[in-house]
Amino acid sequence: MTTTENKTMDICEIKSYLPHRYPLLLVDRVISYEEGKTITAIKNVTVNEEFFNGHFPHKPVMPGVLMIEAMAQTAALLSFKTMGIKPDESSVVYFVGIDGARFKRPVGPGDQLKMDIEILRVARGIWKYKAVGSVDGQVAVEAELMCTIRSSADASQPAAGQ
Repeated sequence: MTTTENKTMDICEIKSYLPHRYPLLLVDRVISYEEGKTITAIKNVTVNEEFFNGHFPHKPVMPGVLMIEAMAQTAALLSFKTMGIKPDESSVVYFVGIDGARFKRPVGPGDQLKMDIEILRVARGIWKYKAVGSVDGQVAVEAELMCTIRSSADASQPAAGQ
């Protein structure tokens, strides 16, 4: 009989991998992941989010850029788990590109944004992911994300291939 271990991460473990803190830590829990392949995480969206004060007071909507950021943070967790390392305070994950971003439905207070990230490839220090965020089974946002992981000492240097 074979069993597959369902790997999860709680908020304490997430914080040990990501430097982000309130109000920009946008991953609440990792439901499952498989190193080198996929990760599924959630962001519980509450009316107490700071950005709802201005976006928009009459109809609160999570900004699309923050949905993309939440998926990128989830992708960074998968990359670090895949590499088998915990970043130190000099590790920084940078966007290299965002392709095909589409916003299909608004995300608001009370929603749970479920983020499914798949590694498409890793080449020359650039990680490319397929990212999909959904609410109640409906796609809210999707994009291909490209990131690189750098030391802050190297942060002023261009990414590989630039």
